Amino acid sequence: MSRLVIVSNRVPVPDKGGIAPAGGLAVALKVALEEHGGIWMGWSGQSSGEHEPQPMAQLRQGNITYALTDLTDTDVEEYYHGFANRVLWPICHYRLDLAEYGRKEMAGYFRVNRFFAHRLAPLVEPDDIIWVHDYHLIPLAAELRQMGLKNRIGFFLHIPWPPADVLFTMPVHEEIMRGLSHYDVVGFQTDHDLENFAGCLRREGIGDELGGGRFSAYGRVFKGGVYPIGIETAAFAEFAKKAMTNKTVRKARESIEHRNLIIGVDRLDYSKGITQRIDAFERFVLANPAQQGRVTYLQITPKSRSEVPEYEAMQRTVAEQAGRVNGALGAVDWVPIRYINRSVGRHILAGLYRFGKVGLVTPLRDGMNLVAKEYVAAQDPEDPGVLVLSRFAGAARELRGALLVNPYDIEGTAFAMARALSMPLDERKDRWKSMMDHLLEHDVSRWCRDFLDDLTVSAGQPGSEPA
Repeated sequence: MSRLVIVSNRVPVPDKGGIAPAGGLAVALKVALEEHGGIWMGWSGQSSGEHEPQPMAQLRQGNITYALTDLTDTDVEEYYHGFANRVLWPICHYRLDLAEYGRKEMAGYFRVNRFFAHRLAPLVEPDDIIWVHDYHLIPLAAELRQMGLKNRIGFFLHIPWPPADVLFTMPVHEEIMRGLSHYDVVGFQTDHDLENFAGCLRREGIGDELGGGRFSAYGRVFKGGVYPIGIETAAFAEFAKKAMTNKTVRKARESIEHRNLIIGVDRLDYSKGITQRIDAFERFVLANPAQQGRVTYLQITPKSRSEVPEYEAMQRTVAEQAGRVNGALGAVDWVPIRYINRSVGRHILAGLYRFGKVGLVTPLRDGMNLVAKEYVAAQDPEDPGVLVLSRFAGAARELRGALLVNPYDIEGTAFAMARALSMPLDERKDRWKSMMDHLLEHDVSRWCRDFLDDLTVSAGQPGSEPA
């Protein structure tokens, strides 16, 4: 078997006891690396200041080598905070109004990818398979090809891919498209993302669909595929069941008392639709007076990218909005919204999901959204809650048992909350079972296996001319 080399912006490095951070993606990729043997390379999260970064730090655990590099302050600002998070992220989430273009940041993005390539190349053996993850590293394959590497290289985009009219507002859209053509397999979360990508190739006249998922562009043939990422479904279900005995979970349940719990868990980001969700909850309570004092909405929202001004402003906006609703609707013995602006351990989240009567997952745009899948997996089969899910989340393409909503439709989302809380047990069970069966079959290990199988036998050989 070929050795596997994974490259991502950040690397979940094991602690001194050899335990890696929890999470479905980290678990699946670690299992794949253990099976093949290999390297996980990426940014350490540390800055070397104004000085050139020291040689990569390498940590070996079993047959996996974790290779980490620092970046300079300039690199972090231009590559990460700049182009990746102020241009690519908003563009891919259809937020043209928030994209801040700058030639310096664009140059920094490509420069850091070249830096990654030069640090990675000496570690790569001729038969290695390279799997690159997410929007931070789109140009990496082109840089590796420029250095003469002919390995099979795959790329998976964890966030949405926008349609042509959105992508083409970015001044370097052609360089981004060209960068993707240097991979052997380009993977997307949903069929909509793949259709958008194919449309971008056609609109610019730079590529063709050859059939069977094969594309040609810039003199190369490669595969484009749909690989919806999953979670470690069975393990998470067991995890949630055991979490009900956790002291913090028990205290939370007691504090809710007789009330129904509506739960939302999101990183603080403008793509998550948190302000619209709070408006919808307020509308739901006002339209259903009988629910006043009988329902609690728990919104857990860890801080995110606080160095970016838009995120700092959003943190204030969400807190103020939650406070306004509590002030307008609350009573001496009832706080309608509990808003937590920090991280909560995954073992606690699993328990909170399980006794949540409604899982509220309503992003304005999301590549997949694993919270939706975790909520489903965490439910008690004998008394499952109801998932209210944005139709603009990638998960909506799979979780047909959810109540799908348009997060921009405040009244529609409010109505879905009311319907979820009044749904009969038999309907809840049927909806949950259809989703759970799907998640058990299409778990994160299946996602990992499907992608690597296609990368191993992909349509076009590296550097090949179109068929």
